[in-house]
Amino acid sequence: MPPVYESSEEFAKRLDERDPLARFRERFEIPPVLYVNGNSLGLMPKAARTRVIQELDDWSRLGVEGHFQAKTPWFSYHEIFRESGAALVGARPGEVVMMNGLTVNLHLMMASFYRPDAKRHKILIEDGAFPSDTYAMESQLAVHGFDPVEGLIRQRPRDGETTLRTEDVVATIEARGDEIALVLLPGVQYYTGQLLDMPAITAAAQARGCIAGWDLAHAAGNVPLALHDWNVDFAVWCSYKYLNAGPGAVGGCFVHERHGADAKLPRLAGWWGNDPATRFRMDAERTFVPRAGADGWQLSNPPILAMAPLAASLEIFSEAGMQSLRTKSLALTGYLEWLIRGDSFRNSRGVSEAVPSFELITPSDPAARGCQLSLRVLDEPKIVLRALEAAGVVADHRPPDVIRVAPVPLYNTFHEVWRLARVLAGAA
Repeated sequence: MPPVYESSEEFAKRLDERDPLARFRERFEIPPVLYVNGNSLGLMPKAARTRVIQELDDWSRLGVEGHFQAKTPWFSYHEIFRESGAALVGARPGEVVMMNGLTVNLHLMMASFYRPDAKRHKILIEDGAFPSDTYAMESQLAVHGFDPVEGLIRQRPRDGETTLRTEDVVATIEARGDEIALVLLPGVQYYTGQLLDMPAITAAAQARGCIAGWDLAHAAGNVPLALHDWNVDFAVWCSYKYLNAGPGAVGGCFVHERHGADAKLPRLAGWWGNDPATRFRMDAERTFVPRAGADGWQLSNPPILAMAPLAASLEIFSEAGMQSLRTKSLALTGYLEWLIRGDSFRNSRGVSEAVPSFELITPSDPAARGCQLSLRVLDEPKIVLRALEAAGVVADHRPPDVIRVAPVPLYNTFHEVWRLARVLAGAA
């Protein structure tokens, strides 16, 4: 049975009063605006400041000894994410490491898992892939001596549609699987907000002998994941969006344990991926011996000042739980969609103030999306953007006519969703 919504402000406030996750809003620095742009940059956890200052104090007080004597020793700092990072994406401890940025991690993964030959060298991507992913894959094709244009198979939505159909992706894999070395798709598509059927696509890819990799930039911290159980080969993500770790934050990487246990798997190596028992025995042990698990793909020692905010954020995720966050997220986006689509508001003259001038290009099925709704402005997008700005709404504009809004369950409220819908109604 679908939820029953009301259009009154009092109803939105009642939803907030009953929200079991409402207390987490107080754990963030909330700017004096209506912020619905967590899909671009998440808000700052208050504890991030304390965490960074602690590392600065330890550096000041201890110098190099902070590697072993800091409150959180720097030598093993990345290991504090062993449990929380795994829980975040449905992995087992040891399958996740926080390191680098997303595209760097993507290149590291492709160095190991993109092993093309003359017959099987193509990469299946979506036609609307985020540009950095496309650049990375084109450059990998070129490095291996293949044509970057011919080597990409671009999956497009059907004519007149904005999102991919699982059956179409699977059909492409089944038809062309003997050409495809790697399937690399987004867990949640950045532009439309579509949540792809990761387990079905992963199974289809592996059934045809393809490696299944995923870009989870818009999925990690947004939707529940089960990477280990889905048998995903590898995945990468950033941490500055839904994971609230700050601009340019350290990214994350998943490697399934069946690969992490294979020390002979080719990889680009660096000293922090080496067995920590011999990491500093540089003269006696000159051969790289990868640490088991995802840790074995590390190159350099962790950037402590950049990892401290991530530690602050993942503490909150561990406390809130992804399933609880998903429940609230579905409620927030469902409420917003209802307000946008329905005959929701009437002015003092009884005239409808619903929002007829937008097309929702995000799937209406809640199971097929995260917390982002992408709205195509059908008339005068510049006027709508000016109205949002004048009302203090911080959203994301993708030229020429799409506005992305993301009510994030950790810190956005139902009342903010109601206010956003009122602004859109007035701008329509």
